[in-house]
Amino acid sequence: MRFGFGVLAAFAASAAMLPAQTSPRKHVLAWADVRNGYQHDSISHAVATIERLGRESGDYDTFIRTDSQLITKQPIVFPKGTGIATGEEFNVRNLNYFDAIFFFGVREIDLSREQRADLLSFIKDDGKGFVAAHSAATAFFSWPEFGEMLGGRFDEHPWEIADGTVVVDDPQFPAMSHLPKTFVFRDELYQMKDFSRDRIRVLAHLDPAKLDLTRPLVHRTDGDFPAAWAKTYGKGRVFYSILGHDAEAWDNPVLQQMYFHAIRWALRLVDGDATPQPRVR
Repeated sequence: MRFGFGVLAAFAASAAMLPAQTSPRKHVLAWADVRNGYQHDSISHAVATIERLGRESGDYDTFIRTDSQLITKQPIVFPKGTGIATGEEFNVRNLNYFDAIFFFGVREIDLSREQRADLLSFIKDDGKGFVAAHSAATAFFSWPEFGEMLGGRFDEHPWEIADGTVVVDDPQFPAMSHLPKTFVFRDELYQMKDFSRDRIRVLAHLDPAKLDLTRPLVHRTDGDFPAAWAKTYGKGRVFYSILGHDAEAWDNPVLQQMYFHAIRWALRLVDGDATPQPRVR
């Protein structure tokens, strides 16, 4: 089944149809530091879309940053002796302020050892959320703990941009509940590595029967190509999907609603089972 924008127009209003929130809005940090990697043209539109969906639904407010300054639990201050100020705090919105991160970064990002520890603690110890899109799986190859937190790593895109048949494994999970069992989605289709179904709950996968497995960069021999998963990391909730390469994809209600409801799950506004499950053949 192929999705067209006209067929799916009804999905675009689903965020607005959610019950009005009586509690204060949650805070989401949209983090898109791509200084040291490939500059995806979709990132600006992606984070703008995430911001719009949160504001329209009333569920969360989004703070968009293309640097990594806020990835810390420490006070953020002007350095002394700069002539600007005398060391006073000038931005209190560090990780302690946020309830979840939407991450669309790429490759190696400059974080200090303390920042790395604070980021992992934000999820593992504080029980916050981490929702990651597409190229997020290419980030921090030099940092094993990040890969453990995320649940897997990028391992090339043998098919480049192509139509992929996505099979939903868990239609009960909030980010999957608006989807049929199978659908065709055009994207830069990633192959993943360093994941284990003993540690992640695969929510959707690419149908290997519809992929050219003779391509030179196809490394997997088991035909296991996750397209989206959820997991817990300590007390926190983590979601990742390979989808979202092109800006046009973020106009598709299918993609919008998947990430929107993943964020709601990460924020604990809805429940969803992230217990790992074996592969069903």
